[in-house]
Amino acid sequence: MISTRWLDKRKPHWTRLEELLEQSRRQGMGALTRADLRELGLLYRQIAADLAAIREDRSSPHFVLYLNQLLARAHNTIYATPKGSPKAILRFFVRGYPRIFRENLPFVIAAFGIFLVGAVAGVLLTLQDADFQLKILGSQMVETIQRREMWTHSIVGLKPAASAGIMTNNLSVSFSSFAMGITAGLGTIYMLLFNGLLIGVIGTACALAGMSGKLWSFVAPHGVLELPAIFIAAGAGLRIAHGLLFPGTLPRRDSLALAGGIAARLMVGCIPLLIVAGVIEAFVSPTGLAVPLKYAMAAALFVLLVGWLWSGDVAPASRRLS
Repeated sequence: MISTRWLDKRKPHWTRLEELLEQSRRQGMGALTRADLRELGLLYRQIAADLAAIREDRSSPHFVLYLNQLLARAHNTIYATPKGSPKAILRFFVRGYPRIFRENLPFVIAAFGIFLVGAVAGVLLTLQDADFQLKILGSQMVETIQRREMWTHSIVGLKPAASAGIMTNNLSVSFSSFAMGITAGLGTIYMLLFNGLLIGVIGTACALAGMSGKLWSFVAPHGVLELPAIFIAAGAGLRIAHGLLFPGTLPRRDSLALAGGIAARLMVGCIPLLIVAGVIEAFVSPTGLAVPLKYAMAAALFVLLVGWLWSGDVAPASRRLS
């Protein structure tokens, strides 16, 4: 049972948070001093704890509703995308995005694991049944592989158009994997399993035809960016699913809104990766560039990617306010 004394002690903090939010709404976040920002972050965390305590008291539904709305306003203010300049966007990608990626790394690893299960299944099914590749790839592509020919030669003559088409397709797959998190993750899991299965079947078919070298030297330059981007996008979808299925102390709608905001920021970082990967897939991967140079390029891009994702801010956003 929540006591009147406890409420009298906590209400000034709620009022103070309202004052800071109103000041921010009227004058913008730039009007808040460094001390105000620290206080805003501290009040947000403390009042979240107050809400958890009040939820245990069934006689106080009006306070629960009030604090839910207050915390939702505070969350939108604290985690709002800066309206600012190109410098703010650059700062997000250089410093903020790597932190967001690391905070959600378990979801990205889970996405990779699901993809890997699909790939292993594709390998085993193709080895067990020679006709399985026909069901997945179609007779024309299988015949091309068996002639030890790559199916990517047409890209070379249509580089600009091919690049745009590849980017569009990759973005479509990634956004679908992200958006399908709203299906409690079932759609995201399906996309990962299917694409993993496809890679497994193609890789095994090419290996059986003695074309592994041609395949992986084609995939490597762009794949080191494209595949991680898809895993990150799918990880964002799984983050949405987690917020939907496991709301914790928050109402499911609030938990989903919170997870959706985090997942959207995680998804944003995939876009430049997929754009660069599309350009490489059209202009570099299908060319006659020496195989060692292709692998060297892939290695360099992967090192840059890992270096970027493990750089930036170390502390979570909430701690940066304190």
